Amino acid sequence: MSTFAADLKPILRLFLAERRRALLLGAALSAATVTAGIALLGLSGWFITATSLAALSAAAITFDVFAPSAGIRLLAIVRTAARYGERLATHDATLGVLAALRERLFRGFAEPGAARMLLHRPARLLFRLTADIDALDSLYLRILVPGAVALGATFAASLVLGFMHPLFGLFSGLFLIGAGLGLPLIAARAARKYARRRTHGIEALRSRTIDLVAGQTDLLMAGRLAAQRQAIAAADHYTAGADDRLNRVETGLTFGFGLVSTLLLTASLLAVAALAETKAITAPVAALGLLVAFAATEPFAALRRGALELGRTLLAAKRVAPRLAVARAPEPLAAALPGYALSLTDVSAFHENSAVPALQTIDLMLRPGERLAVVGGSGAGKSSLLALLSGELPASAGRVAATRATLLTQRTELFEDSLRGNLALANPDASEARLRDALAAAGLLADIEAMPRGIDTPLGEGGLGLSGGQSRRVALARLFLRDTPLWLLDEPTEGLDGATARDVLGRLSAMAAGRSLVIATHIRREAAIADRIAVIEGGRITEVSRRGEAAFEKALDRLRPD
Repeated sequence: MSTFAADLKPILRLFLAERRRALLLGAALSAATVTAGIALLGLSGWFITATSLAALSAAAITFDVFAPSAGIRLLAIVRTAARYGERLATHDATLGVLAALRERLFRGFAEPGAARMLLHRPARLLFRLTADIDALDSLYLRILVPGAVALGATFAASLVLGFMHPLFGLFSGLFLIGAGLGLPLIAARAARKYARRRTHGIEALRSRTIDLVAGQTDLLMAGRLAAQRQAIAAADHYTAGADDRLNRVETGLTFGFGLVSTLLLTASLLAVAALAETKAITAPVAALGLLVAFAATEPFAALRRGALELGRTLLAAKRVAPRLAVARAPEPLAAALPGYALSLTDVSAFHENSAVPALQTIDLMLRPGERLAVVGGSGAGKSSLLALLSGELPASAGRVAATRATLLTQRTELFEDSLRGNLALANPDASEARLRDALAAAGLLADIEAMPRGIDTPLGEGGLGLSGGQSRRVALARLFLRDTPLWLLDEPTEGLDGATARDVLGRLSAMAAGRSLVIATHIRREAAIADRIAVIEGGRITEVSRRGEAAFEKALDRLRPD
């Protein structure tokens, strides 16, 4: 239970922080709707019974029909208006809170550690942003509000029935709370496992279908198309089984509520009959009590949906809550020492959840305008060193001091947006002239001007519509738009043909005049523009050589030729 409370706490805090007044107003209007409905049914029963009895006696002439009629009309108007207002308030507040949840969750997944974790499972992020957030609307609409309203209705009904007889009100209230809350709790416990299974099944079904659609060519060539279809069918069968069990639980809960209503109505009928027989209450009051007791069971029926979805809601809260907490801002890198672009002193670093150091006792210094190539085998620590210098990988020991830097990663990340929008990621305030200058410097302006919509040309998912070389030039233009004194380049021309790679590298070298460069590479042409070469092995820098030294040429010769 404490775990559930810990998972729900940040979500409830966000609920109240975002739309506190609207949420409380919606709950109040829901309570007003239910209370007016109970009062309307009870007063109508009293009025009909009292009118019938008055018509059979001499009191018909003096019987006041106007006051009860006005009360019935007032309650009907209040119930209708409160219901309408409740729908507007609760749904507007819920949608607003869900939007805030999605934004907070997206920001949580945009953190470097989370982004790397989800890089290979984008379907999981999509599921968190859609299905898990949608599941949390049940927390307010189908669990918290109906539960609070049902308890309030029970108290009001018990108070009314208690005026007829204290024991009648007491036992009615205890029965309503015990049965009305007990049945949903039992059903929630029985449905919890199957609700979680259904959630996992739907997630597997969606992700496997996405894999089939996105990777059908690879699956066909590997002969795994039929196996993927079988995996989708298995996920569908698993989900259908969970749906069937949930339907059974819902049927049992519906039957239970019907039985509870029947028992309460029967017991109330016997109670009011006994009270009327002893002249403790009149026949109209007996009708009022009977109908109030019957109407008091209605709010508990609204908990039926929430009970079935409680397991799904708690699972969504458990998966979403860790990313809603405001992350502690990473410590900024220390300012570079005078006369240096960066300096590392006895630095070690670990990747998240790894016991093996990514970098060990690194000592390195770079002066402004100097260019350093970091070479080594795959997994030696080249990319980890760049992540350390860009602030994405925190140092566990030692001191890191560096000037402002821009990291150009191996992969070119482009989004389904216009070319202008993709460039604006690097500098949202860049003018049209600045964008065109960056494209020209990257050697892409002529290609863009030849397109029908120019810089406003829309790109498909992942930059669809541009060739690999053009995509890399877009990334290069974004680098040029970042006016920082230190550029960190992770294999900037990997995957490009020789001519394109040499052109890109020449433009990059020209634009880097006066800036410091750190290039992680295993290609000779990239390391050849450096002033120094650092060899890294097993997270340690084993050798640093300068241009003109024999070790520098020897290090170049070990690299992959153009």
